[in-house]
Amino acid sequence: MNFDAKLDVALARLHDEGRYRTFIDIERKKGQYPHAIWTTPEGEEKDITVWCGNDYLGMGQHPVVLDAMHAALDATGAGSGGTRNISGTTVYHKRLEAELSDLHGKEEALLFTSAYIANDATLSTLPRLFPGLIIYSDALNHASMIEGIRRNGGEKRIFKHNDLDDLRRIMAADDPDAPKLIAFESVYSMDGDFAPIKAICDLADEFGALTYIDEVHAVGMYGPRGGGIAERDGLAHRVDIINGTLAKAFGVMGGYIAASAKMCDAVRSYAPGFIFTTSIPPAVAAGAAASVAHLKTNQNLRDEQQTQAKILKTRLRGLGLPIIDHGSHIVPLIVGDPVHTQKLSNMLLQEHGMYVQPINFPTVPRGTERLRFTPSPVHGPKEMDALVKALDSLWSHCALNRAELAG
Repeated sequence: MNFDAKLDVALARLHDEGRYRTFIDIERKKGQYPHAIWTTPEGEEKDITVWCGNDYLGMGQHPVVLDAMHAALDATGAGSGGTRNISGTTVYHKRLEAELSDLHGKEEALLFTSAYIANDATLSTLPRLFPGLIIYSDALNHASMIEGIRRNGGEKRIFKHNDLDDLRRIMAADDPDAPKLIAFESVYSMDGDFAPIKAICDLADEFGALTYIDEVHAVGMYGPRGGGIAERDGLAHRVDIINGTLAKAFGVMGGYIAASAKMCDAVRSYAPGFIFTTSIPPAVAAGAAASVAHLKTNQNLRDEQQTQAKILKTRLRGLGLPIIDHGSHIVPLIVGDPVHTQKLSNMLLQEHGMYVQPINFPTVPRGTERLRFTPSPVHGPKEMDALVKALDSLWSHCALNRAELAG
């Protein structure tokens, strides 16, 4: 078999469909985010503004985080030296887990190298802990949740996105004595909409099911201490397992679950994705712990981010540009065609020095391709003005449709 030819066909298909993804070589500068340096394919360095980063609050450059990381690095060196079971558990890891369990009001938290691994490892392990487990998964759940559920060898059911009637119908059709778990997200990152957490918890109580919520786009961002949508709505105590990330609003790296002590102990003891993975570096754990602690008492950054998102939505809507607005911090601008989406992204970067990655199938359904903006407290009026002006110009240049404006 000509393996190279097969690879050529697979890659050409992505190019033809406008779905081929490229890495943008950028260098963040401490204290200057969202500004960065882009190294072009020709090796030229250009100043750009990043509009699609997940460092929602700019904590990746916050002095509190950097000071904690420097101190830990100087004290311990670079890596952890092993898995959590074999020399890779340090005071920094335990301190971070304590901050996270406190954040969510849970007995314990369990740290992973990423939220993807936390989802995958936990959801693929649960059927070993609860034989016969049926997992009910929202149709728009993260790829990591889908992969974990797929690999667990247990029963799974997919319910229509945020559709409680469909979820009830599916659950009612199953054996009432079978162990059950409902897996869903709090904020769905592509549309920026919220899950009906209370209603899902009510259904879980009715059918005797566990609940598993992915809060990766909400931790640090919502709630009086940054505990996410469940904390904001006073529902964290009703959710059995909370998944979160340290790589978005907290600005560092890593993922975790927060749950009962027994649940964390069981996952820690049975999940291969936890057992056989080297733990995150102590300096990373120290920076993440400092970030979590800081955001527990700093509402200003959350308020400023929400304000920036509202301003951008209002201005884009005023130009008739087709945004989706569910009231979250995410600003999706629908283009509806993969080629045009890629073209807009390229022109914003090359002609205007603004970086926003195109979002195409399979991340979103075909026909809903988009640019996804994540304004932050460090995107100022100058950056906002430049972005809105560029989008207005490029939308006209590409002859894309605008919504009808009132009045």
